[in-house]
This record gives sequence, C-alpha cells and structure tokens, in this order.
Amino acid sequence: MPRSRYRIYEAEYPYFITSSVVEGYPIFSFPEAAEILLEALTFLQEKRSTTLFAYVIMENHIHMIVQSDELKNHMKAFKSWTARAIIDCFQHIGRTRQLRKLRYAKNPAHYDSVHQLWQEGLFPKQIFSDDMMIQKIDYIHKNPVKRGFVNCPEHWNYSSARNYLGIKGVIPVTMFGL
Repeated sequence: MPRSRYRIYEAEYPYFITSSVVEGYPIFSFPEAAEILLEALTFLQEKRSTTLFAYVIMENHIHMIVQSDELKNHMKAFKSWTARAIIDCFQHIGRTRQLRKLRYAKNPAHYDSVHQLWQEGLFPKQIFSDDMMIQKIDYIHKNPVKRGFVNCPEHWNYSSARNYLGIKGVIPVTMFGL
C-alpha cells in the first residue's frame, strides 16, 4: 500500500513538488546547504534531462515545478544526494548542533543512516493547465514575501523570481510561457 495519495502518474505533465526538512529545522538558512540544493537542481537540468520551471528554497523546505520522464527516480536521487552532501558538509565545517537535531529527528525504522534530513515523500501535484502553472509559479515566488523575509519576490536570492523578470537568476530555469 502506498504511503501517500500523492503520486507521479504522467511524465508528460510538470509537477509542483514540495519537500520539507524533518521537524521543520531551518537547515537551508545556512548558505552551504542552500548552495548544495542549487547545485543539485543544476545537475538535474544538465545531466538528467529534467526541466525546472520554477523553484524557491526557504529555510526549511523547497518548492519546485519540474518535469521529467523519470521524475520519481530523479527526485528520489535529488533528496538522497542532497541529504548526504549537506550532512557531510555540516560534519566537515562542524555544525554539530544541526547534526544532533537531524540525528534526533531520524525515523528509528531507518537503520541504514545516522541522520535524516528530509521528511518522507514528495507531495507532487500534477499541473494540468496553464492557469494552474501560473498560479503555482506565483505561489512559489511569493513564498518569501508571505513569510516576511523580503518585500519583493526578486529580492529573495534562492528563487527563480528574477529569471521571470528578465534578470539573471542564481541558476537558469526553463521559462514557462515565453
């Protein structure tokens, strides 16, 4: 029986995906962790034929709109690689407090790891219309504004909002509707 009602069914559609850190810990408020996510998103685009339409990295979660013929496998690899890379990075630079939290939050059923970064699941939502795509891109870009971190979406560094305004973003995205 599947763990979630959220599933990736049709590869020809893009999906709005949210992935959150266990216990809501603000791991991505550390630039090293956010940079690892950006690196992984770039890798998916360049090496795994994944189309990235929009993204935002918040302090404890990421939203993205992506499409791929093997999206489920690519997202599983994304979460696995980023978790390992962030944990290794934190061990290297001595972020012991954060590592303790990730150790404490680990699901006891996971015998193959010491830490857990991501909550289980992807929560993909199929985007089946242009209107829905526009609404989800708008939601993604306004997330840091809604949280009170910035006044304008383009002021948030870890987002594709700049790309959609014709300003060079931190990483490239495939622009929807252009």
